Amino acid sequence: QVQLQESGPGLVKPSQTLSLTCTVSGDSIATNDVSWNWIRQSPGKGLEWIGYISYLGNTYYNPSLKSRTSISRDTSKNQFTLQLNSVTPEDTAVYYCAQWIATLIDGFGSWGQGTQVTVSS
Repeated sequence: QVQLQESGPGLVKPSQTLSLTCTVSGDSIATNDVSWNWIRQSPGKGLEWIGYISYLGNTYYNPSLKSRTSISRDTSKNQFTLQLNSVTPEDTAVYYCAQWIATLIDGFGSWGQGTQVTVSS
């Protein structure tokens, strides 16, 4: 019932800012005890957590990406966004948005289908 959809450019040039939007339907991003995450997967590699924004609007980032990452939200549109600055080809990956529910055993609930972002000149 809860659905997430990533959107944004599929091609970004080196040194530019990667910007993606996740649109959520079926649940408010301000719902108690839920946080909204960005995760990525590089070709041939595992998943890497990027960061999240909580139902209160608090943010937390992977320390390895913190200096380049900003997550924000627009509650009126039920959307949250990812900005990753100063990208390089190493940032090429499939980017996912995902719901985290604190009351679940695993924690992760619904995921978007993912969107490919390629960093290339």
